Amino acid sequence: MAKISGNPFLEFDPSKLMGDLKVPGVDVESIIASQRRNIEAVTAANQLAFEGFQAIVRRQAEVLRTVAEDVNRAVGELTAAGTPEEKAAKQADLVKTAFEKSLSNIRELSEMIAKSNTEAAEILTKRVSDSLDEVKAAIAKAKA
Repeated sequence: MAKISGNPFLEFDPSKLMGDLKVPGVDVESIIASQRRNIEAVTAANQLAFEGFQAIVRRQAEVLRTVAEDVNRAVGELTAAGTPEEKAAKQADLVKTAFEKSLSNIRELSEMIAKSNTEAAEILTKRVSDSLDEVKAAIAKAKA
């Protein structure tokens, strides 16, 4: 491992230490490779979760911008001339439309969150399954 800094803990290479240990019946290289795949899976899951989070934040910003535009337009419509009855009917229509849009936005954001979580969990679930298969294979190999 290349020197990163003067800190000996950052320069420590566990694969070299494990490679130097000769334990009968233990394939150190396969253990190291398995742990490396574990780290890669966690990294991939974290990356997907982060990308999902970014997409959700972007969508929330879009929703907020749209809501602000809708409120400005609604205020203009409500301040327009008209009878109190017309204004009350218009206000009811605006509230109903705003409520329906809010539900739609909540549903969309919830689906985005669920999709992001599912994708990240699938990566980890597959890695756990693969890791268990690796353990079974190592046990079978050690018995042979």
